[in-house]
Amino acid sequence: MNALTLTLKQTPAHTVNCSGLSPNLLANKSVAEIASIQLNHGNSLVSVGEIFEITGTDAQHIYFKNSTKKLDYIGANMTSGNITIEGDAGTYLGFNLKNGEIHCQGNTAAFAACNMVSGLLRIDGNTGDFLGAGSEGLRKGMRGGTVIVKGNAGDRVGDQMRRGLILIEGNVGDYCGSRMIAGTIGVLGDLGAYTAFNMHRGTLLVKKLPKLHATIQDCGSHTLPFLSLLFKSFAQYNTQFSKLSTQRAQRFVGDTAYKGNGEVLVLDTRLL
Repeated sequence: MNALTLTLKQTPAHTVNCSGLSPNLLANKSVAEIASIQLNHGNSLVSVGEIFEITGTDAQHIYFKNSTKKLDYIGANMTSGNITIEGDAGTYLGFNLKNGEIHCQGNTAAFAACNMVSGLLRIDGNTGDFLGAGSEGLRKGMRGGTVIVKGNAGDRVGDQMRRGLILIEGNVGDYCGSRMIAGTIGVLGDLGAYTAFNMHRGTLLVKKLPKLHATIQDCGSHTLPFLSLLFKSFAQYNTQFSKLSTQRAQRFVGDTAYKGNGEVLVLDTRLL
């Protein structure tokens, strides 16, 4: 069977909630049934057939073509299958993703991987603020799964992150790892201000020393053999992180204003 392909006819005037277009929700539906599904478009409703040209029948493999940042909630609550986005994606990409794989070939807006539980989210471009964070009203953000970002990320990466892995090959904004409860965030580029602000636990793995505030304490240089195993485990994700090899890192702990059980590991780039 050919993959179910949804080609955007033209950029919509308002944002479109695409949470109803996940593989698990479209399984066993005909093209006519999919075309009749109603989506929120601003403060009104629009059918899938009005804004998308629909081809293919395999709903376990969905392609969004000509996608723009007007398409929100792609892959929300997804439990199986694969979604490929040829273009950009709007807010809440992979919201509450429970299983499966999402690959965005462009850029995304804010709150990608928000409340993510499991699965894999790959972003080839840049992503906005609150990557892997919690949605409004929740005290826990990303709870599992893996996020790979080839470009840059905005502010508050991993805010209230509970578990999982985020690897960012570019730069990140301010407050990376803020209020982080657990999990691992890796950054190869530059970091903004207030890195690890109010961090509870978890690990930030970075190549460049960020400007750290007073309650992040320097614990000196260490040889950490587990880093070799960690880098090898990244090979499955086709990321620059798998090319790292050093076991030496400068270790900082914090935020000591909140118990200080988190850590920032700055890799010794002289040994890479």
